[in-house]
Amino acid sequence: MRNVSRRQVFGLFAAAGAAALTGSAALAQARPAPPATVAPLGSDFLWGVASAGFQCEGHAPDSNWTRYIATHPDYDRYGDAVDFFTDYRSDIALAAGLGVGVYRISIEWARVQPRPGTWDEDGFAFYDSVLDTMAAHGIRPMLTLDHWVYPGWAADRGGWAHPAMLDDWLANARTVVQRYAARNPLWVTFNEPAFYIVNETTNGGLSPANVPAMQQRLAQAHNSIYDDIHRMQPGALVTSNLAYVVGSAEPVVNGPMIDAIAAKLDYVGIDYYYGHTPQDLAHLSPGDAKQLWKMPLQPEGIYYALEYYSRRFPGKPLYVVENGMPTENGAPRPDGYTRADDLRDTVYWIQRARHDGINVIGYNYWSITDNYEWGSYTPRFGLYTVDVRTDPTLTRQPTDAVEAYRAITRRGGVAADYRPTRGPVSCSLVDLPASCGDPVTVPH
Repeated sequence: MRNVSRRQVFGLFAAAGAAALTGSAALAQARPAPPATVAPLGSDFLWGVASAGFQCEGHAPDSNWTRYIATHPDYDRYGDAVDFFTDYRSDIALAAGLGVGVYRISIEWARVQPRPGTWDEDGFAFYDSVLDTMAAHGIRPMLTLDHWVYPGWAADRGGWAHPAMLDDWLANARTVVQRYAARNPLWVTFNEPAFYIVNETTNGGLSPANVPAMQQRLAQAHNSIYDDIHRMQPGALVTSNLAYVVGSAEPVVNGPMIDAIAAKLDYVGIDYYYGHTPQDLAHLSPGDAKQLWKMPLQPEGIYYALEYYSRRFPGKPLYVVENGMPTENGAPRPDGYTRADDLRDTVYWIQRARHDGINVIGYNYWSITDNYEWGSYTPRFGLYTVDVRTDPTLTRQPTDAVEAYRAITRRGGVAADYRPTRGPVSCSLVDLPASCGDPVTVPH
């Protein structure tokens, strides 16, 4: 399996644009007319919110990421992030007030196993209380076993470059699964494995020569813990979520991992944020990968991403594990498009996907609050915004998307006659060639 750097991903964007411009004309217009109304998603649809341990918890133990921050003076100092460690009860109550039934967190390996072979009961007691609080609100946990963070002692051994990392990781993961399987969580083994590798190489934790070994070990770890989860939790739903990349880049970036674990996926977890047109490519640069608030939004791209994986895995359940809109320090986007607009438009396209027979079973908004975005507090994704740099109280301020999401969960989607605030583009690169040659439309 090959590694793909951020620079290579942008090169693949360009290749996708060329394919769109040269190949789309040959497509026949095969899509049926768009429905005049969209049906609600039903009582079985899972509405959720998402977060991650290191990005939100604060009070961080020694880990690869505390070390990356220490050696990168250009990174924002971590502090205590948004201090979910202290405020988890109120954050879970905020989620319950939205009407969601799923809350994604990660069980931080560095918190529960501070030394090789030794698990910290206080660390587990924290997660016990978090999950007890969710249960009291009728919320089902979605537990991520690895959201790009591992203990400092594992970093000392070389991280994923070290042959023992696979067994070390599995020892912790099995301990976590044994403790929490009875709570019937949804499971995510690795968060965005392709970009886990990108982060490890970017931050100096992994040399290019060791990329193939990390890729192989991630797949082995997923496949092994999948079997353990199913032994302890019959009927479990397990995935390793992927960050969808537009067009011809998607099978190159995510294909190797998804191929290696395809037989052990109960659902496909998809993270979707950005869409592109050929015109966008002229304005993109590798630096935009860090200035996320500049990346182009294309809400109908979620339809194309779901359609792509419905073809790749016919009939298999699909779940939007992450989706959201970044802003710069919480300021409005220059084009006036709001978080509520983007949320409603995205949900409309999920309803369209379900209408067209795509088996999408759930949606998580990323994120319930702002968080530490891997070196920076500037990108803000939260339904509730938190000004970590200047507000010592870390007050959760609701954005316009809070009431919008509350209305969506109450109704089971947007209103039947809803029309997107931002209409679909005529040539999208999200799922070539169809998304450019035969794009989705909305009724007039």
